[in-house]
Amino acid sequence: MSTTSPVPRTDPNVWPPPQWELRLRAREVELPEWAEDAPDRAVVVATDRGVLQVHSFEVSTGRLVPATDRPQGTTTCAIDPRGAWVWWFDDTDGDEFGRWRRQPFGSPPGQGVQDPINLPDSYPAGLLLARDGTAVVGRTDDRGTTVHQVVVGGAGYGTDTPVLLYRHTNDAVAAALSHDGNLVAVEHSERGDNRRPALRVVRSDTGAVVADLDDGPGRALSAIDFAPLDGDLRLLVGHERRGRSELAVWDLGTALVQDVRLTDGAGDPLPGEVTEAWWYPGGRELLVAVDHLARTRLYRHVLATGTTTPLGPPDGSVAEAGPRPDGDVWLRWSSAAQPRQVISARTGREVVSAGGHRPAPSVPVRDVWADGPGGRVHALLRVPEAGSAPYPTVVDLHGGPAWHRSDSFSPYLAAWVDHGFAVVSVNYRGSTGYGTAWRDALEGRVGLTELEDVAAVHDALVAEGVVDPARSVLVGASWGGYLTLLGLGTQPDRWALGLADVPVADYLTAYHEEMPDLQAFDRSLFGGSPEEVPDRYRESSPLTYVDAVRAPVLITAGRNDPRCPLGQIDSYVGALRARPDHGAAVELYTYGAGHGSVVDDEEVSQLRRQLDFVARHLPTG
Repeated sequence: MSTTSPVPRTDPNVWPPPQWELRLRAREVELPEWAEDAPDRAVVVATDRGVLQVHSFEVSTGRLVPATDRPQGTTTCAIDPRGAWVWWFDDTDGDEFGRWRRQPFGSPPGQGVQDPINLPDSYPAGLLLARDGTAVVGRTDDRGTTVHQVVVGGAGYGTDTPVLLYRHTNDAVAAALSHDGNLVAVEHSERGDNRRPALRVVRSDTGAVVADLDDGPGRALSAIDFAPLDGDLRLLVGHERRGRSELAVWDLGTALVQDVRLTDGAGDPLPGEVTEAWWYPGGRELLVAVDHLARTRLYRHVLATGTTTPLGPPDGSVAEAGPRPDGDVWLRWSSAAQPRQVISARTGREVVSAGGHRPAPSVPVRDVWADGPGGRVHALLRVPEAGSAPYPTVVDLHGGPAWHRSDSFSPYLAAWVDHGFAVVSVNYRGSTGYGTAWRDALEGRVGLTELEDVAAVHDALVAEGVVDPARSVLVGASWGGYLTLLGLGTQPDRWALGLADVPVADYLTAYHEEMPDLQAFDRSLFGGSPEEVPDRYRESSPLTYVDAVRAPVLITAGRNDPRCPLGQIDSYVGALRARPDHGAAVELYTYGAGHGSVVDDEEVSQLRRQLDFVARHLPTG
């Protein structure tokens, strides 16, 4: 057994900074979104002076010009088809409630900024920009969702009253706009299940219904994009008719829905699930991202022949992609060992860089499978290069829950490996990428189901001799933070420490404090509101088990978080601290942003705090 307890380097005055800090401070750049009619112009989110901001990007020169300089960063943006305007969403310090603004392409922060949409502030529910100087904007507030057409003009704006295209008390989003701007596809949850929406297509000038598509209860539909040709009535949609996420083309002219069958070289169906898809220019081919066993790769699919060809890296995971007008594909790729890059599929070379130093690589992952009560559970294991097993271990729980951990780079997880920890990331029931039955299996026993799978993986690695059960730390953010607190209360003998970032802590209170679309999500997940099914919320709430918690716990929370609000976290922390028999540390750290931070200094501060907490409270081996 290893007898060395990791001692994190947490002193902020150490020079040079440790690798974990340099990784977090490395400049980041996401995939550009280029203007369809002016592809040399694009909008991109990239680091500027240690904060993620919206930039104008000129493809031919590689020139990045910051458009925003908001203290807590700006990460939601768009560009109009002609490349004249950069759009970005303006909220208050990460609370996600605000309005869209725009400014001329290439302009610096504050120059020429306009407020072109004369509607009240709201949570965003889609922005679609047409060539004729109109915008389709989706808005959600406590009264439901509306979708309006707004005249913004090529140079002026505010000349006409917004036209209401759609309204409903349930959750919806403006999802796709036809190439000629005449049709809008709306994803809606009028049946009351926002985890499995249906589709409605309306006219963009009047809101008149053109067509509806609904696969019925238990099956979701998504509107991906219209074909990139004027007058082309084909809409690319995602569906779940065979128990996994797949593609179809819905022709609104004929009302036919044609499946897109992706096959391998032998003609057999590709394994995995479609995560995203894009039309190539011309509308005859598709670029498709398929996730299989926590790796996402790209395929080119020819509609006429049904031919499916892989392209891009054969390993790691693609986070974002898009076909360029010249037939190339740009993609944002990484693996657990190799940091993120935006590269060309044709050449493999980097095409966009934010500059600055390169983050250090980390270790690759190993696939782990364990038999759980609901079937085989997949996990990814990172093992440090130094030290020996059994290792102190971070059990990493992803957010979502409709998400998954992939073979992709994480500065956060790499930091724990640097400090001698094994890291195991569990794709528990509720995760995407393993079929709809796996994704939906948490319904009925929310939280408790996922933790059964986490325990199965943990037990398997303890039995294998990889994990030290006395030094196992449960860690997660958002839904993962929720599971961390729930695990500390329902599995108190299993975990030595807990690190919960922006968690749900008191589910009944959280429901009444969170943003409207998450309330709709919870109703879909639990089968009703807390007033309708109170026992289900109580059974799944970490606060219910607070008297059983024995481990030290560090909770990190954003003071402006609309998803996991601070008030319900305060309730949990107060209850835990009030226990006279709980002698372990209970620390709450708050910061002035929303559901996470995109400020380098803040991210470094939070991870330093977590490393220090573990160094102080984790038992020695």
